[in-house]
Amino acid sequence: MIRTRLAAVLLAAAVATGLSACSGGADAAPAAAPDATAPQLRLGYFANLTHAPAIVGVEDGAFQKALGSTALQTSVFNAGPAATEALLSGAVDATFIGPGPTTNAYVQSKAITVIAGTAANGAALVVKPGITTPAQLKGRRLSTPQLANTQDIALRYWLKQQGLATTPTGAGDVSIAPQSNGDTVNAFKQGQIDGAWVPEPYASQLVAAGGKVLVDEKTLWPGGRFVTTDLAVSTKYLEQYPGTVTDLLEGLIAAEGEVNGDPAAAQRTVNGAIGKITGTPLPEDLLKTAWSNVEFTVDPIAGSLKEGAEHAKDVGLLTGDVDLAGLYDLEPLNALLKQAGKPEVSAS
Repeated sequence: MIRTRLAAVLLAAAVATGLSACSGGADAAPAAAPDATAPQLRLGYFANLTHAPAIVGVEDGAFQKALGSTALQTSVFNAGPAATEALLSGAVDATFIGPGPTTNAYVQSKAITVIAGTAANGAALVVKPGITTPAQLKGRRLSTPQLANTQDIALRYWLKQQGLATTPTGAGDVSIAPQSNGDTVNAFKQGQIDGAWVPEPYASQLVAAGGKVLVDEKTLWPGGRFVTTDLAVSTKYLEQYPGTVTDLLEGLIAAEGEVNGDPAAAQRTVNGAIGKITGTPLPEDLLKTAWSNVEFTVDPIAGSLKEGAEHAKDVGLLTGDVDLAGLYDLEPLNALLKQAGKPEVSAS
């Protein structure tokens, strides 16, 4: 197991941390050993293509293999706010999650830590074909997965840039109705909404249902890349069980390797899981189209999260000082990447 080989590498840092803690007084808690493991890891993820490495890691056993004797328990969420609520309440120990809810939870609590990226891009505003300009959205009803989730923030900020006002209660120039992704697709088919800003595969499902892409979100970001999914853990869990967190990262790297190394097999695995979770697997051609819109990477693309935090503040979904110092701890991930001869990633 890579964790055991990393223990010696990380031990010096742990000792230094422990010495620093001791200098604070006799009551300072000792640092956990770098290979300390937990009896259980409770992990959250979504039934989205932007969570494909998470799904593959669960379904193909990469996570459990890396975790060894630590039992893996999973929970599936519809959107980020519900996942962060579970993380902050202690219902899960780690979760795959979008940058918007991650930022909100960290600003409020300082109790979560981002340890890796998972996916980039793969979100869009899909509307009825008769809508060709932002101005035509005035008086319309749109949808997002959940109030203050990553796509909800993106939509509200983009609308504001177009001179269109929104409110958290659904009023304003454009009404936004948060709902589950599956319900969004049905509501669009039935004419109950005029469009939605959603992640894959739901954006491609809306296109297949007769919609058109008005905004591909990657066109709004420098270099055409923005983080869609990160892996975050409870800071308390990270401090208590750094060995288990390293094992989880080992599993994520293995799952990312499966996803990028054999996309066809990964697509079958993900589609099978989505079918079990939602009751409806995706048509093969739609799955391939949606898959091509997502980049799977452990790089957290931290700059886009930080800019997204400013967007959330600008539309009133985040208040106070947006101090993100301490949000990222990429040292365990970078130790694994370095050992594997892969490029390290940055929190800047």
